[in-house]
Amino acid sequence: MAARLAELGALVISADRVGHSVLEPHGPAFAEVAARWPAAVDGERIDRGGLGAIVFTDGDQLAELEAITHPAIKDAIATIVAAHPERDVVIEVPVTVALVTGRWTRVFVDASASVRAQRAITRGSDADDVRARMARQADRAEWLAWADRVLGNGATLTELHDAADALWEDLRSG
Repeated sequence: MAARLAELGALVISADRVGHSVLEPHGPAFAEVAARWPAAVDGERIDRGGLGAIVFTDGDQLAELEAITHPAIKDAIATIVAAHPERDVVIEVPVTVALVTGRWTRVFVDASASVRAQRAITRGSDADDVRARMARQADRAEWLAWADRVLGNGATLTELHDAADALWEDLRSG
């Protein structure tokens, strides 16, 4: 979906990628995360897999991590958006929290949990890790309640692109 919207002209910002950048050695969340979870530090870097293994099995620790990283992610996204005032912006978020301010249309790309898990495993993720992460994430009902618009992603890529094209036209005309 995001890739298709980029093809149509949107500036796509991946909150997940921004989240990775705030954990880089000179990123705004690095020092605090490294101090809180020293076992997740590998040399001069945060081992995101190791950190994930810790926090995705403990809701309190995940909340702590989000309290550290989400403000940094939000600030970084705001900086990117402000640098491109002429662009239509799409922000791809992996969680239902508000990482941006202002009036945004929230679009949920819907696929069943089993389809999402299988896609993650196909991309190389460990099945147990996928299950643990999904157990800590918002469920489908939460995403549906959060969203202003819902697009199905259980069929073909062509159908998803057609839905993205229609959404793009609708948003740009409205």
